[in-house]
Amino acid sequence: MKVRNSLRSLKNRHRDCRIVRRKGRVYVINKTQRKFKARQG
Repeated sequence: MKVRNSLRSLKNRHRDCRIVRRKGRVYVINKTQRKFKARQG
């Protein structure tokens, strides 16, 4: 999992990427391509 300052570019890498907020952190998750994971905060 990558920790990034900006998640906007990561969201555009695949069309199934979703931005999710959990416990004050922002995550990019992807159900189909599981390698596209990232965290912010």
